[in-house]
Amino acid sequence: MLHYLDNAATTPVRPEAAQAALEAMTAGWGNPSSQYALGKQAAEQVKGWRADLAGALGCEPGEVFFTSCGSESDNWAIYGALELNRRAGKHIITTAIEHAAVLEPIKALEGQGYEVTYLQPDRRGNIDPAQAAAALRPDTALVSMMLVNNELGTILPVRETARVIKQAGCPALLHCDAVQGFLKVPFTPKELGVDLLSVSGHKIHAPKGVGALYVRRGLKLPPLIRGGGQEGGYRSGTEATSQIAAFAAAARLGSASFREDAAHMAELKSYALERLARKVPEAEILTQEGAPHILPVSLPGYKSEVVVRFLSDRGVYLSSGSACHRGKPSHVFAALKLPKPALDGALRVSFSCDTVREDVDALIEGLKAAKEQLFTTLS
Repeated sequence: MLHYLDNAATTPVRPEAAQAALEAMTAGWGNPSSQYALGKQAAEQVKGWRADLAGALGCEPGEVFFTSCGSESDNWAIYGALELNRRAGKHIITTAIEHAAVLEPIKALEGQGYEVTYLQPDRRGNIDPAQAAAALRPDTALVSMMLVNNELGTILPVRETARVIKQAGCPALLHCDAVQGFLKVPFTPKELGVDLLSVSGHKIHAPKGVGALYVRRGLKLPPLIRGGGQEGGYRSGTEATSQIAAFAAAARLGSASFREDAAHMAELKSYALERLARKVPEAEILTQEGAPHILPVSLPGYKSEVVVRFLSDRGVYLSSGSACHRGKPSHVFAALKLPKPALDGALRVSFSCDTVREDVDALIEGLKAAKEQLFTTLS
């Protein structure tokens, strides 16, 4: 039996989302830019799907622009904000625990003469908003801060950072990678006070290959792709209607069951914590605060990649960090400055609305077996 506990990497596609994609491919397959009836029907459907996603986000449909993924949304937000705000200066503020889709473009910009301040987390992965206030400068053009860390589940002080930017009279634009926060913790872009916000479909039970960028009304980002003028002229190219349809369906359903799903994941997290304390007391909980769907844990002294393979052989699937690391050490766990045994043994458990207690039980039994069977081979 499969016990899937890596929902922060990707989620299984909801049947309703798959059905929406199928209908878009087989019945509503017209090009939304075409002027005859089939095309106009597709255009109306895209309009409705945009409204569905905007409803789930708590913003206006005209502030939502579809992309291919969260990484594209992050890159567009960063490069677009800096081009738009180029007269403000060449200073960027971000955190040391951002997703690679934020850190990599920012590192590239460092090579082009931008100066970057990286806010450092405490031992539990929290960022002090006073750090952001102290880092602001008159030439700060962009602040990029994620809402929920994808490996720790910690909630970062985006609202507080928006306030200090405003209080300081700083011209910086504020971008938020909300990929792990969307439909996991309550927020709207307006409540957060952000100018730009990224989300992704495959983290909320839609297919891979679709995301979106919220752009605050009145903010005129440079176009990401020039061409036929789709997405309000910001991102040209024929709309990926089947992925958009599925994204909208997943967002609509997830929004309707948000409170129930969040409570379910929080209960599973509490259950896992209780079971770990009783059955695997050697396990170290790296942090238990924050979003309900992510639980970082370590088996100190055991190599995480070996434990992941061991559990996989037992049908239990989790990760040793972000799937984007592809086996490389996690910069997020490293930023916590953990002792080496704890860093080596760091694992990420992540839940969804589909996760059940039996999945947690299988994880606990697997960790117990790993501790017993792998002990003699690991230091």
